[in-house]
Formats: sequence, C-alpha cells, structure tokens
Amino acid sequence: MGPCAVSSAQAAMALQGVRVLEMAGLAPAPLCGLILADFGAQVVRVDRWPRTPFNPDVQGRGKRSIALDLKQPQGTATLRRMAQQVDVLVEPFRPGAMEKLGLGPDILLRDNPRLIYARLTGFGQSGKYVKLAGHDINYLAVSGVLSKLGRKNENPYAPINLLADFAGGGVLCAMGIIMALYERTKSRKGQVIDASM
Repeated sequence: MGPCAVSSAQAAMALQGVRVLEMAGLAPAPLCGLILADFGAQVVRVDRWPRTPFNPDVQGRGKRSIALDLKQPQGTATLRRMAQQVDVLVEPFRPGAMEKLGLGPDILLRDNPRLIYARLTGFGQSGKYVKLAGHDINYLAVSGVLSKLGRKNENPYAPINLLADFAGGGVLCAMGIIMALYERTKSRKGQVIDASM
C-alpha cells in the first residue's frame, strides 16, 4: 500500500451514522435503500402488516425491518415517532398516499426539520400522468428510451433488467439523497426530493 492509500478496515463508510427509513415497495425503493446501506447508512425497511408468507428479500442486505399497519393510528404514530429520529425517509407510493395517512412531507418535516423526504414515483408529483400506475416498460416507452432499444425498422426489445426502475429511479434517488445530505451540512435544513422513473 502506498503512502496515501487507506485500507478498507481503516476507512469509515461515507454514510456511517446516517439513519434511513425505507418504506417497503417494489424495485426502485429497495435498490435506493441498498445503495445507502452499502455505503454505511443504517437502513430500516418498514414492511406492511401483516407480512406476506413468501417475500424474497433480494435487496435486503444490510437492512433491518419492522412491520407496521399504517391503516391503524398506532402504526402511523409509530412511524411518525421513528421519522423524528432519522435523517432520511424513502417512500415509493403514488402521489398523495402518504398525505392520506397523515405522513406527508409537511407533517414529517415539521416534526423533524432536518429530514430528507425522498419520493420515488413513476411519473412525478404533478403532470398529466401523475395518477397513472406504471411499470418499468411504461416509463421507458413514455420517455422514448424504449424506441432506442433494438434494430432499425423493427419493434423495440424489452430490456433484460429494470432499466427505468433501477437507473432512473433507485440510483438517481440515492444520488439525490446524498446531495441533499451534503446540502444539509450547510443549511441545516431537510428537504423534499422527488425522483421519477
């Protein structure tokens, strides 16, 4: 090892000490949480109650989990208390879902002004597609990326992986969270970030 090199045992993880609540969802939110955990964040995934008997946890590495029934006052009260003690909340629900539960950014940022409230949606928080459900292939088609996958004068090929969910959603959301955490070192304030596929 050269004079400027630091062994991995000596180096602190970049996000060590950062506490994250990840609301359980499909591909992009678990990937976002996984990236944060891989860089040292303490990630707690909030699963739905009751838990399903078969739930392969392929993106659960480095995370703890808790199951809450957010349709019950006790569940929302517990999440609200937990959100007061964390740096980041990642939520992958349709626009307005957290507000209906009394857990929207206005409330949680009032409780914890340093909170980074990260929203992951298919089509963002506003616009003509805001209420539409979607999947990776839909996001690729609407964005025009799907038309670039394939040969000229042929139908496009579906990608072999979740391109929009992972690259457009999970990875960009993690980058947004890291930038918001850095900005918070200057402003001492949290913020809402929105990553759409």
